[in-house]
Amino acid sequence: MRKLLFAAVSVGLMATATPSMAAPCKDAKGKFTKCPPKAPPKATRCKAANGKFAKCGTPGAKPI
Repeated sequence: MRKLLFAAVSVGLMATATPSMAAPCKDAKGKFTKCPPKAPPKATRCKAANGKFAKCGTPGAKPI
């Protein structure tokens, strides 16, 4: 009986959580639209004075 009750409560919670996980993108009229793809953050790379890649923040390293 407990397992059945637990399963029913779990399904009920999942059903109520689905609308909150919907895409938040809306157009000017308030209609839901497909969200534009997010661009991945551009990784900053640094080079040392000798021309080799180095950890950013080390002395002499400059971002490229």
